[in-house]
Amino acid sequence: MNINIRKVEEQDLKQVAEIHVNGWKNAYKNLIDDDYLNSLSIENRLNKLKKNYNINGFLVATLNDEIVGFIRYIFSNEFSSDYDVDCEVSALYVKTSLKGNGIGTKLLNHVMDEFRKEDKKKMILWCLSTNESSIHFYEKMGGKIIGQKEELIGDKKYFESGFEFVL
Repeated sequence: MNINIRKVEEQDLKQVAEIHVNGWKNAYKNLIDDDYLNSLSIENRLNKLKKNYNINGFLVATLNDEIVGFIRYIFSNEFSSDYDVDCEVSALYVKTSLKGNGIGTKLLNHVMDEFRKEDKKKMILWCLSTNESSIHFYEKMGGKIIGQKEELIGDKKYFESGFEFVL
């Protein structure tokens, strides 16, 4: 697969919203409350993305001009200040039908290289603690679980595991 990675553009946001919402509905089926998953809409996600897509790092992976994945990241630990990390990946999604084709690996490696260029040393990424396929992927990529936190999703609490990556 000839995957290209580039900075997100406003015209990409609808495809990003589709990947995000469909990713949640597929990956978190039976892990997160059905009422919450059913309430997710591409239109709502698109509206949120339009408000903040140019904040922090935001890249898309393309295949034949189609958005097939995205990653969001920050050059600080503003969301994980309780941990000894200096950068963070806040979202990594791949189109459900294309998982397992190296897209997530390419996106994550690209961002880790960007962090290294900025002399960052430790990255954190949070993942739903019951999402076994993502946990396996992050461990395969070299991440080690260093903590857990509670996250309110809808009106229910869930646990997320924090993965540290030494850069």
